[in-house]
Parts: sequence; C-alpha cells; structure tokens
Amino acid sequence: MPELPEVEVVRRGLARWVRSRTITGVDVLDSRSIRRHALGTEDFIGNLEHATVMDVVRRGKFLWMPLAMDSLGSVGSTLPKVALMAHLGMSGQLLMQDPHVPDEKHLKVRISLSPVEGMPEQLRFVDQRIFGGLFVTSLVPTPDGGPGGLGETPLPEIADEASHIARDPLDPYFSFEAFYRKVKSRKTGLKRALLDQSVISGIGNIYADEALWRARLHYARPTDTLRRSDAARLVQAVEDVMNAALAAGGTSFDSLYVNVNGDSGYFARSLNAYGRAGELCSRCEAAGLHSIIKREQFMNRSSYTCPVCQPRPRNGRW
Repeated sequence: MPELPEVEVVRRGLARWVRSRTITGVDVLDSRSIRRHALGTEDFIGNLEHATVMDVVRRGKFLWMPLAMDSLGSVGSTLPKVALMAHLGMSGQLLMQDPHVPDEKHLKVRISLSPVEGMPEQLRFVDQRIFGGLFVTSLVPTPDGGPGGLGETPLPEIADEASHIARDPLDPYFSFEAFYRKVKSRKTGLKRALLDQSVISGIGNIYADEALWRARLHYARPTDTLRRSDAARLVQAVEDVMNAALAAGGTSFDSLYVNVNGDSGYFARSLNAYGRAGELCSRCEAAGLHSIIKREQFMNRSSYTCPVCQPRPRNGRW
C-alpha cells in the first residue's frame, strides 16, 4: 500500500501536469474503478467534463483535485464545491500519457485534458488489482480555517472523506503541540498512536518503524510516558525519513508503485530497520556494538527494532 511519500511524489507530478487545465473528455473503461461514485458512470463523467483542475492536494494518504466549473480555474470569491478524489489502493497508478501511446493493459479510466505545448494530454488511471478508484466528492471547510492539505494554493477546504484525519508532518500547518496533546492523552503503545490517523496522518508501517529507529524509541513505549523531548525527536525523525523517501522517489517493494511518469522509487535501499530482520543494526555497528535487527508480530503485521538502541520498555503496551 503506498504511504505518504509515495502519494506526495504522485501529487507533485500531477500538480506540474494537470493544474489549471480543463477536462475535455472522460472514458470509463471499467466501472469497478468508479464504484465509490454512488451516482454511477454518467454522473461521474458529467461532473468532470468541462471542469478545470484548480490544484492537486494531499492530506496524509488522501489525494484530491479541486474542480472549478468555469474555464478560468482560478481562486475567486466562489470556492470549488467538488473535487476528483483518487484512491490508489494497492496497485493504482495515475499516469500522464500522450494520446498516441497504446493503452495500458489494466487501464480503467482515461481523462483528456486541454492541450498545452510540451505536456501530455491524458491522465490515465491504471489499476491491476482494482482495490483503488476515482470518485467525485464534496469539499467542506477546514475546521481550523487553514488549507485542506499540502497543495499549490491555500484553499481552506478539504475533501469530505479526509476531514476526520489529523494533519501530517509535511503539512506546513502541522501543529506539534496538538500532536503532543493527543499522544499524551492516549493510553496505548507509541507505534499504535503513530498509525492512528486522528493523531497524526500519513504514517504507515514502513515509515513508523524507520522513524522509531531514528528516534531510538521502541514501538511499545507507553504514550502517556512520552516526554516532550522524546515527542519532538520522534516528529523530527518522521519528517527526516519522509523527506529522504521523497528525495528517492518513494519506497518500491511492489513494482506496481510508480510515479506519474511511470518511474519507481528507490528508498527501499536506504531502510535501516524495516525488512532488515537478522541483519546488523547499522548504527550499533558504527559504534562498535553487535546488535541484530529483530522482527516481531504487531497488529497482524510486523515491527522491526534494534534491541540495543531501541530497548524494550517496562510495562510496554503491545
């Protein structure tokens, strides 16, 4: 499942290619990929054709494109009311292609865009496993009056489906104080809190393990024992690991994850904890210590830790 850095790589690519362009046509080749649009194919197409993409916005792993129903696509006194929501699922891809490029084997939806010199004219949704999809959703005002998420314009609106989740660490409006209050109020393990989208959004299993390793914190550390300095170190570790992943184009354990140009990410080669069970901890090795990364069962998944620099806590919450 793509995590925040992978979705942000896609968002940045889409913002470059589709922002301020008008949708001139929509072809739905497989209605299963718009099953979340409850009113059906005709309504889906009708909401998109002749609309202008104002921006590409992301909060956590949610990605949406606010739509203006005029030809200008600019922010005026009337804010957009709807957006095209993209859910990538496990294998969804948003690809920019020229019309002469043959259809991909698992092409589900083709969106034609107004021509701009030097830019591809089609946005294609490709999905082999059909867990993802596209749908049109309502935009609602943000509770704090800030932008809905990370985008190119500060629209104070958010896709309805994303309105319940907290801001993510790469969002300029992310509040450390709000995060720390929520963490301290929980009586749970630290990794469980990191995966709770109402506390902090966009962190999945891979990046949780990597951030905890960087912060030298065990995943079962009780959240109500977390000191402010520990929380600050953890948030910084989350930011660092995600920015490093962005620089590498994301983490590709699955060949189906690609950016809008069809390229895979390379951050998997830089992981320090996740997937490294049985290998030496690089930090301990550099310090002249011998420690082996351990894999443990966690919430029907796995957690990877170093037993030396991430010691098991007393009264841990598993």
